[in-house]
Amino acid sequence: MNKSLYYWDVFLTALIRSPKFIFIKISTLQFGNIRLSKKEEIIFLKRLAIMLKAGLPIIDALKMIQTETSTKSTKEIATTVIADIDRGGTLNQALGLYKSTFGFFTLRLIGIGEKTGTLTENLEYLVVELKKKHELRKQIIGALLYPIIVILATIAITLFLIISIFPKIIPIFLSVKTTLPWSTQLLIFLSDFLSHYGWFLLIVLTIILIATPFFYAIDFVRFLAQKFVLRLWLLGRLVQYYNLSQLARTLGLLLTTGVSINTALDITAESTENMVYKKTLIEVKSHVELGKPLSVGLQKNHHLFPAFFVEMVAVGERTGSVKTTLFYVSDIYESDIKDLTRNLTTIIEPLLMLIMGLLVGFVAISIIAPIYGITQNLSS
Repeated sequence: MNKSLYYWDVFLTALIRSPKFIFIKISTLQFGNIRLSKKEEIIFLKRLAIMLKAGLPIIDALKMIQTETSTKSTKEIATTVIADIDRGGTLNQALGLYKSTFGFFTLRLIGIGEKTGTLTENLEYLVVELKKKHELRKQIIGALLYPIIVILATIAITLFLIISIFPKIIPIFLSVKTTLPWSTQLLIFLSDFLSHYGWFLLIVLTIILIATPFFYAIDFVRFLAQKFVLRLWLLGRLVQYYNLSQLARTLGLLLTTGVSINTALDITAESTENMVYKKTLIEVKSHVELGKPLSVGLQKNHHLFPAFFVEMVAVGERTGSVKTTLFYVSDIYESDIKDLTRNLTTIIEPLLMLIMGLLVGFVAISIIAPIYGITQNLSS
């Protein structure tokens, strides 16, 4: 994967999923070591599922993947997994060596499949699940990329005007004994500050940027940050829809494999990146353990689980079709996310253009207004 695209993926995904994601990605990012892209992971699991469904023993299936794959990373992973299984390990244990690549949910579902004899079916479920997540994530990243580029471009243009253009005109303003507009005085202050302390400010910002993922790795900090994001206009709704879609699909998939509702809630909570939803799911599980319906536990957290979500789960419980209902709810929220991201550019673009125009216009007026005043004084 192209390195620059990788870093964009890290940054933008963190906004939707979890700030901890930045720390995990950077801490495991070592170029030259074994890593799989999401597409490679999906292909690996899909090939394995197809071969197992065809009746091949797992060792033979892995050897075929090892031989036929053109990807070095996949080949090395297959080689390691084969060696581990030959020594008596399970597929779940062998893939556990690459936990940062395959993730907790994938490993648990494979482990459940090995214990219940439904490994092939679980692998097929996983492929469908990972494809949907990958496509949804790409769509969200694509929707967020444009606003971020516009914001960065606005900041860059403003800084260029203040640092490069404005200092060349300042001596003219100072040589004329006249009262300068407050906006021009502000720009003179900013220009002077950046000229003397710009490098220091850059170092501080770099340290903050590097330290931020480590602070976000602290559960309490991550919880507060994600709770704040959920309250933001538009972005908060996008984050909520994403989490609801993923939670519903994950829970439905686990129930389909035959695990109990308590185990399904446990695994869903553990595999959820959002700390707010993770904490809530643990609380919901405690209600379910007391014999209360799942919908009752969800209803107590109406700020995270809208009435539609709770009511659909309640309908599923009454009709005995919770699994089907959860998949339906997941599809609904995925559709909402697609509509929201499709309209995101249309909604945000005028606002971004307005902010960009105001900033650049402020700098331009702060430069032009004194020049006009000086010209008027000279002509009078």
